[in-house]
Amino acid sequence: MCGIAGFISRDRGASLEPREALLDRMCKVIAYRGPDEQGMVVRGRAALGMRRLSIIDLEGGQQPIYTEDGNLAIVFNGEIYNFRELRRELESLGHRFRSKSDTEVVVHAFEEYGVDCLSKLRGMFAFAIWNFREETLFIARDRVGKKPLFYSQIPNGDFVFGSELKTLLVHGGLTRSIDKSALDAYLTFGYVPEEFCIFEGVRKLPPGHYVVLKNGETSVRQYWDFKFDADEPEQSEEYYVRTLREKLEEAVRVRMISDVPLGAFLSGGVDSSTVVAYMSKLSDTPVKTFSIGFNEDSFDELKYARVAAKHFGTEHHEFVVTPDLVEIIDELVWHFDEPFADSSALPTFMVSKLAREYVTVVLSGDGGDELFGGYTRYTTNESRDVFARLPHGIRTGVLQKLSMSLPHGAPGKNYLYNIGLAGNDRYIDSISHFNGPRRRALYAKGYAEELNGTFGIGEELYRKLADAVGGGSAIDKLLYLDSKTYLPGDILTKVDRMSMANSLEARVPLLDHKLIEFVMTIPSTLKMNGSVSKYILKKAMEGTVPNEILHRSKQGFGVPIGEWIKQQLRARIVSDLRDQRTRERGYFDEKYIDTLLDEHQRNRRDHSHELWMLWMLELWHRRYVDDLTFI
Repeated sequence: MCGIAGFISRDRGASLEPREALLDRMCKVIAYRGPDEQGMVVRGRAALGMRRLSIIDLEGGQQPIYTEDGNLAIVFNGEIYNFRELRRELESLGHRFRSKSDTEVVVHAFEEYGVDCLSKLRGMFAFAIWNFREETLFIARDRVGKKPLFYSQIPNGDFVFGSELKTLLVHGGLTRSIDKSALDAYLTFGYVPEEFCIFEGVRKLPPGHYVVLKNGETSVRQYWDFKFDADEPEQSEEYYVRTLREKLEEAVRVRMISDVPLGAFLSGGVDSSTVVAYMSKLSDTPVKTFSIGFNEDSFDELKYARVAAKHFGTEHHEFVVTPDLVEIIDELVWHFDEPFADSSALPTFMVSKLAREYVTVVLSGDGGDELFGGYTRYTTNESRDVFARLPHGIRTGVLQKLSMSLPHGAPGKNYLYNIGLAGNDRYIDSISHFNGPRRRALYAKGYAEELNGTFGIGEELYRKLADAVGGGSAIDKLLYLDSKTYLPGDILTKVDRMSMANSLEARVPLLDHKLIEFVMTIPSTLKMNGSVSKYILKKAMEGTVPNEILHRSKQGFGVPIGEWIKQQLRARIVSDLRDQRTRERGYFDEKYIDTLLDEHQRNRRDHSHELWMLWMLELWHRRYVDDLTFI
């Protein structure tokens, strides 16, 4: 696992030494992603750099890596699990290798197959390949978005890219002007979706896409997507169970390839227990497992993690998160680069820190909810379908107007608005922290006018994504939507940044693309069977994962921030949100913020997620906008 950075100069005659020094700074700002060594090449117009966390071929995998003739150079972040098979294929075609690393396999595969090499790669990756002779750059990101990649064509003409946004900021040339549509999307969903970046002029390469830069022009293309095959003949339940077991075991097996110690995150849920079950089956020694808990009983999952650890005979390690650990929040803001409001980043950081004391690689159970329909919001949305049968005039003319007429904080106000919507709109509203009406109340009058056509652009994007699923069922549309948005934008971003902050590599077996492509053929009624979520996964794991875990209610990786905001964090959050420089930003109506703070403190309404979101935005501003010498 590594971090990459680089730039392609517009000026072919740019002097070498200043560019080397600049690339060195771009790499060093993400040194935690790869503490073992740094590699760079500055030649012609290209400047490619990387930081390496040594996992495979510890002695011989230094980057950049070149083809035999030196024409192609690659910097690579990720792991390719089928690299040995690919290497044999390429050797049979005449390619010769200097190392035993997966990175060298990728650059030779590109030399042989061009863009089509992406279809052959099994794993997680973000990489850049420069062709010195043709002066073209090829950058690509894995299918699901496990590894990040930012890029920008800056005003001076340079093309700059990196694993994290801060590498681009080190390069300079960016104005750090806030993209209003990205800010509006953040306030809607709690993260900046993949289609946006918080700074104008910067883009994230979407999952399953690549970019070609030639003659100063960029072209972006998609090479993979989640596809529900409505024409696939339906098989028996027994077939799906049997094949799913085979695919799960294979996905775990290929991710246990490592030249360094390896373990697993274990929450005590179905997904992580499934991963640990197969790891235990495939390992000759007890699997090292790591869990996080809280003193607050309603948020503590340690008892279930202990059940799984005992059942599979793991070498288990635990850590209890207490409110005094929130002192690391400023550090988390630094690692995310963009505003990020998922409070479970805190325990993810702590469990990564714990795991790094024992291992360099962990496997996690992320992705199961999006793949198998595990979120309770799916059943909630389905239960409200009955209201969609009401005449449109009743829903919009009665229910929503009634909602809008109720005062702020009135019981049922948000519920009435939600059931007045239909289909995908209702679901998008339900996953919004500040939905449309609440954002209109949140924004200061002047700022709301500045938004113009950017208001609600995030919801519009989500609506188009949900509608893009052709032959899929209603639940398929929601699974697709979350797999394209919440999964890469929140879940995988959180896991990548928090594990890499601790120089820990996290692998995600449930998001193996071959497993995904099989699951896409399973009817949605076997994913959500009545009120039973993840039905087919639970059936597949019967007799392997303890029933106490299989049939427990969904809890999620929550954090007791509601109580923390009322107690240990109260003074700081109130101070920061009411601070003069916060209010001078001009985004929000001051009275609305005061109302949220007051209602939460008096237990009139739980505004913990909204207050946390606003606080994270302010802390991000202070770190990335106000501090002009932050790096």
